[in-house]
Amino acid sequence: MVEIEVEVKNLTKKFNGFTAVDNISFKVKKGEIFGLLGPNGAGKTTTINMLSTLLNPTSGYARVSGYDIVKERENVRRSIGIVFQEPALDNKLTGKENLEFHAMMYGMSKEERKRRINEVLELVELSDKANVLVENYSGGMKRRLEIARGLIHKPKVLFLDEPTLGLDVQTRRRIWDYIKKLNKESNITIILTTHYMEEADYLCNRIAIIDHGKIIAMNTSKRLKDKLGGDVITFEIEEKADELMDIISKLKFVKSVKKHDNKLTITVEQGEKRIPKLIRMAQKNCIDIKSVTLHKPSLEDVFLHFTGKTIREKEASQKDRIMEFGRRRFRR
Repeated sequence: MVEIEVEVKNLTKKFNGFTAVDNISFKVKKGEIFGLLGPNGAGKTTTINMLSTLLNPTSGYARVSGYDIVKERENVRRSIGIVFQEPALDNKLTGKENLEFHAMMYGMSKEERKRRINEVLELVELSDKANVLVENYSGGMKRRLEIARGLIHKPKVLFLDEPTLGLDVQTRRRIWDYIKKLNKESNITIILTTHYMEEADYLCNRIAIIDHGKIIAMNTSKRLKDKLGGDVITFEIEEKADELMDIISKLKFVKSVKKHDNKLTITVEQGEKRIPKLIRMAQKNCIDIKSVTLHKPSLEDVFLHFTGKTIREKEASQKDRIMEFGRRRFRR
């Protein structure tokens, strides 16, 4: 029987009329890496904050390791570890001292603290930096130390909020490997938030795509891509994109057409064979195509399919939405 480590049902969070998380539901199995993928401002961090008892939900409920996040807060907190989006280390302490302080907060004995500090430092390959001040750590080293701190009390669930935000590509890859290793060796359940498509694709057993506080799609990466089916053709067009979209959408072999900026994204079977016909149709209607690309569906294509925009475009619109909410509050 599959053991459910996290259960979320109709969870909602409102801030003075602004709905940050909108009636979401999902379950996470023990030992699973579950991702919340979406743009900044989509409600990912608010969800994590509710599940980790930092915020009370407006409605709905959730259980983490069998404990209610509102009624059994202390039990939830003993069962989880969390790595926040913003750094939360004391730069004037050494790596070891940061871990020591955190372990004491959990009431661990001196012997247990010593053993666990050595174990987690070895896990994240920072044993040789244990007595170095954190202010002298690189960004990647700090992130690894924060992960070690989140593991010090052997939590059942680890929350990672944008775990590689701001890191360079090489360091990001190393953090991914640490997360995979951690999950495999300890069978710990991990819930992470990210707006990096490749991060969700590489790490997560299942992904929930979240936008405007709602979960709009949820499945494995492969099954999400399979929903689109076939190949993805992208046409870059200077003008008349709407006209070409109307023409193409009527073709029987076309599964879907999405327009964003000056591009059309077309999902078809046997894309290589369809491109010449699509180009001829454009030429027949005096529509110039600047460039053509062909690829298998990606998570970016999945996000575009469900929202009509890329994740970067969504981030811009989410920012405007949040700023407008702030202006309304200020006027009151």
